Amino acid sequence: EPDALVLWEAQFGDFANGAQMIFDQFISSGEAKWLRMSGLVILLPHGYEGQGPEHSSARLERYLQLCAEDNMQVANCTTPANYFHILRRQMKRKFRKPLILMTPKSLLRHKMSVSELSHMGENTEFHRLLWDTAESDPDLSIKLKKDKDIKRVIFCSGKVYFDLLEERDKREMSDTYLMRVEQLYPYPNEAIIKELSRFKNVKTVVWCQEEPKNMGSWSYIEPLFEESLNECGITPKRAKYAGRNPAASPATGQMSRHIQQQKDLLNQALTVK
Repeated sequence: EPDALVLWEAQFGDFANGAQMIFDQFISSGEAKWLRMSGLVILLPHGYEGQGPEHSSARLERYLQLCAEDNMQVANCTTPANYFHILRRQMKRKFRKPLILMTPKSLLRHKMSVSELSHMGENTEFHRLLWDTAESDPDLSIKLKKDKDIKRVIFCSGKVYFDLLEERDKREMSDTYLMRVEQLYPYPNEAIIKELSRFKNVKTVVWCQEEPKNMGSWSYIEPLFEESLNECGITPKRAKYAGRNPAASPATGQMSRHIQQQKDLLNQALTVK
């Protein structure tokens, strides 16, 4: 039904793999095979919060692997306003595409994951990229250096942004800029080039994720990032990886180990050369 906004939510994103046949046969390829559009929204709780291997990962990498020919959308929104706009966009457009949304549970009550009502009012829209809080809400973060003095740009997607923000501010690294990729597919190439072009003297560009290296967005986004970096005229030509090491299991079941891994990936993102 094209005039209905239908949302299906998993208790945890990990449990959606039982429907892999539906994702493969209908959601990702139904339009290409049968010219049947679908505006179905899939809400998959996803985020590393120490809940163990069955309650941490929606297997983001699998949905990104299915993406091609503008067949669907994959996003990980970090603000109420962007979440509102991406749902509104589902009905506002003249066509329908499936939407796969990662929805971290910890952001439900996170004090930094907030939006003013004006951000959902007239002349507002969905943002494929979101800027550093230090730039958009200066009262909530440290004062950043000017664009020409920024030496490190860290890209990420999802709730890890708020962990990076807290750690960056704690270390008072005013030459480090944090950028959120809210829409992973279709890949926002023009927006990324435009934003990266601001930082003429940047030395290091990092992709930070919570997932192990063989999971999450890294395998999908690395070659796309390389193309963007080569187009925007800055010194770094490849992004550095910051995140968990490759692993067979999506997450550890031991809280102390989870906390240490989280500390390590934040430190890696802020220091890797």
